[in-house]
Amino acid sequence: MKIPNPDSATIRVAAPGRINLIGEHTDYNEGFVLPAAIELGLHFRLQRNNTPGRVRIYSENMGASMETDLGNPRVPSIGWERYIHGVLKELSDTTDHLKGFDGVVTSRLPAGAGLSSSAALECGLAYGLNTLFSLDIPRVELIRIAQRAEVKYSGTECGIMDQFASMMGKKDHFIFLDCRTLEYKYIPARLEGYQLVLINSRVTHSLADSAYNQRREECRKGVSILQKSFPQVRSLRDATSDQLGAVRLKIPKPVADRCRYVIEENSRVLKAVEALEHSDIKALGSLLWETHEGLRELYEVSCPELDFLVDTAMSLPDVAGSRMMGGGFGGCSLNLVREEAIPGVISHLLSAYRERFGRDAESLETGLGDGVRLLP
Repeated sequence: MKIPNPDSATIRVAAPGRINLIGEHTDYNEGFVLPAAIELGLHFRLQRNNTPGRVRIYSENMGASMETDLGNPRVPSIGWERYIHGVLKELSDTTDHLKGFDGVVTSRLPAGAGLSSSAALECGLAYGLNTLFSLDIPRVELIRIAQRAEVKYSGTECGIMDQFASMMGKKDHFIFLDCRTLEYKYIPARLEGYQLVLINSRVTHSLADSAYNQRREECRKGVSILQKSFPQVRSLRDATSDQLGAVRLKIPKPVADRCRYVIEENSRVLKAVEALEHSDIKALGSLLWETHEGLRELYEVSCPELDFLVDTAMSLPDVAGSRMMGGGFGGCSLNLVREEAIPGVISHLLSAYRERFGRDAESLETGLGDGVRLLP
C-alpha cells in the first residue's frame, strides 16, 4: 500500500470505533467475527516538531497531556497513555524513521462502552505516524502493531478484531473476518427496514481488571485437553461439539462451558453471514439472542444491567434481536429494531432502565462508517 504524502507537515486523521454484529470472544480463538467500523470515533492532529524523538500529545477529552522521548521512553501508569506508549514502542521497533512530533486527540466515543476506543486510539496514531513520516508500513502490519501495543502495554490479551475493524472498515458494510488467516469479505448491511440501535448501560468495563484474560486462559486449557484426544485441534476454531462431548468428563465444567460457547458462536457467525446475504431479519435476530444467552449462561461475561436491557428489548414486538456487545461486564446492548419504531423503543428502554436501576442509560446513534483515514 502506498501511503499518500501530505502537502504540509500537519495531518488530520479519523479513527472509528467499532460494533460487532456477532462473533464475540471468537477472535482470540482463531475464529470468525462480523464487525463494522462506526461513524463515531477519534480525531487526531499530528505535526512534526523537528526533534529527534520528543513526543507531546494532548487529549482534549481528558484535559491532560503526555510527554516522552522515543530514545528514552517511560512506561506510563495511566491507561490512555499506555496505549500511546505501546504504539510508539512497536513502531520504533519496526522502523528507525520515526521522529519527534506533537499531537492532539479528540474522542467522540464513550470510554468503557464496548466500542473499542482503545483500538481507535492505537490504529489512528499508528496510521497517522505512518503517513506523517512516510514509513510505508502496510495496513495489515499497522493492525498487528496496534494489537501488540494493547496486549503488551495495557494488560489485555485482546484478539485482532477491534484493530482490524477500525483500520479496514467500509461504509454500510460488515467485515466477515477469519481471525486465523485474516482473510476477509465485506458484507452489505442489508437490514431491510431495520436498524441497529446501541443502548449504553454506562456500566464501564476495564477488560484488564475483569475476567477477560481468565476466559482466554480457560479456552487455552480446553484446547490443551482436546488436543490429547484430537491432535488436529490447534484452537477452538478447529473443535466440534462432538469432540467436546467426547472429552466432557475430562474438562472442568466452567472450561467446558467456555469451549461450548465458542464452538457454537463460530457456527452462528457463519449463519449470520448467510442471513445478511438473504436479508433474513428473523434468522439474524434469533442468532443475536442466542449469542446473548451463550454469553450470559456459558461464557458468563454479562451483568444484570445488560441482561435487563436485552430481556426488555426482546419483549418488544418491534425488536427482532438483542444482545450484549463487546468483551463483557458492562458497555452496550446491540438491538435490531424496526426503523419506524426506533424512537418508541429507545424511550421504553431508557425509561425502564431508569426505573429499575435508578440511573440513566443512553442511546448512541451512529451508522456504519469507513476505517481509519486522512481528513481534509
